[in-house]
Amino acid sequence: MRRFFLALGLIAVAGAASAETKPSPGPTVGTADTKVRLKTLGYKDVHDLRPGLKPGEWQARAVQGNVEKSVTVSPRGAVTAR
Repeated sequence: MRRFFLALGLIAVAGAASAETKPSPGPTVGTADTKVRLKTLGYKDVHDLRPGLKPGEWQARAVQGNVEKSVTVSPRGAVTAR
């Protein structure tokens, strides 16, 4: 009888431990990552950096060549300039 309760207790603990482990969300782009990404693509003077309309998205103003542009960086790092 003791073995039964011991086994039951171990199963309960193991089940609780496995229920608590959640996969970590994918990598997200932060402010530093956004600036590095834009500078890597040739943008300079990155400023007015703020969260975008969608989760994980960033918007900023940056200079490419001699033209200031409004840029959006997606959570995966894709850059769109306007």
